[in-house]
Amino acid sequence: MRIAKGKKICIICEGYEESDYIDTLKNKRVFSNKYEFKPINVKSINNIVPRYQEKFQSDSYSLVLIFCDTDKGPSDKYKEIKQKINEFHEADIANDIIIFGNPSTMQIILSHFTEIKLKSQSKSVNAKYIEELIGIQNYKATEEQRKELFSKIKRDNYDTMKENVRKLSTNDEDTSSTNILKFIERFESDNDSWIDKINSRL
Repeated sequence: MRIAKGKKICIICEGYEESDYIDTLKNKRVFSNKYEFKPINVKSINNIVPRYQEKFQSDSYSLVLIFCDTDKGPSDKYKEIKQKINEFHEADIANDIIIFGNPSTMQIILSHFTEIKLKSQSKSVNAKYIEELIGIQNYKATEEQRKELFSKIKRDNYDTMKENVRKLSTNDEDTSSTNILKFIERFESDNDSWIDKINSRL
């Protein structure tokens, strides 16, 4: 008989970078062992809401979250996700369900290495920062490039990331913003009452 490790948290990830990032942090053991994380790469922003609804209705998890880019704007697609999540739950809950990076998740990833404020979600635009900070040339998020990128994330620069993102806006309408700190501080804590508080509103 399988013994559960603790609260099971499913994270619906927009793409490879989001799911790889969660897996990397899991492997660095920076989170409390009270939680068992299951990142699911849905490979497109268009697949986020249906997969979220599917996993939520499966009753297989203590909580289901979403991890995605806002893109510039934020984009209509991102706004639509928030609206549909709120409509699905008949509550203003999206901000407690969605982990975002504005303009992209790379804003969070590069914060492991320096204090930075990205202005574009474009991989071609941000490739120069990735080459400068990590040494990966012409970054296009290939599997090999992602492996090299995430191999550079260590426990010591995890704390650097937290300090750098602490200086960013948590408003998803602001360019160069993210709310990930709110979530990872919860993930680090043995006190899992925050999950019950969210579920009480769903």
